[in-house]
Amino acid sequence: MDAIIFNLTTALLLILIAAAGLALVGRDTLPRRRLPWLAITLTALAVAGVVLQLCWTGAMDALDSDPAKSGWWRVITSVFMQNGGVSGAAWNIATLALVAALAEWFWGRPLTLALFLTGILLPQHIDTLLGLAAGPVDPRNFAGSSGATYFLGATLAAPLLIRTHIVKERLTATAVVRSAWRCGSFRRTATASSRSTGSPSAPSPGRWDTGGSTPTATSSGPPG
Repeated sequence: MDAIIFNLTTALLLILIAAAGLALVGRDTLPRRRLPWLAITLTALAVAGVVLQLCWTGAMDALDSDPAKSGWWRVITSVFMQNGGVSGAAWNIATLALVAALAEWFWGRPLTLALFLTGILLPQHIDTLLGLAAGPVDPRNFAGSSGATYFLGATLAAPLLIRTHIVKERLTATAVVRSAWRCGSFRRTATASSRSTGSPSAPSPGRWDTGGSTPTATSSGPPG
């Protein structure tokens, strides 16, 4: 049930982010805008990460963000790994492409990159401040681009709230923030729960399970 609620919430969040982004950049301006090369690059990296997982059985172990393993690169490379199976990977890649494009058209390339990196690096510092950095963690959080993507999408809500006086658009922006917070709360609750029991809720993710629609590590919860 928790996984269903999470999936419905993230689907709603994507719709709201798309609505907020289109309201900011203007639907009529899309045909005249340049190609969002940063969004294309990030999407290509995400696709390359999936291909790497399919070709190399040790990709997840080498590149995920398991805190029990050393490696400064993991916090970045784990974003381009996927542990939600075929459907989860496709969703994350499509979401990244859409949100990054809207953000790049509104914020510009340098600021969008900075915001995306902030979405990657900020959570671990929040965990440290909240005292959640120690102890067992949920392996479902070791990989996946959804956190950074939805953070980037949420940054489109604030300017929309400030710039628009249209009630519908203000409600959309408010809903983006509330939905993003709900998604983050779901993950923190799941992680805190696994820590309180002294063991993660799922085994550590390994190679991509090409024999099924979801990897064994995430069969009990939502994709990263």
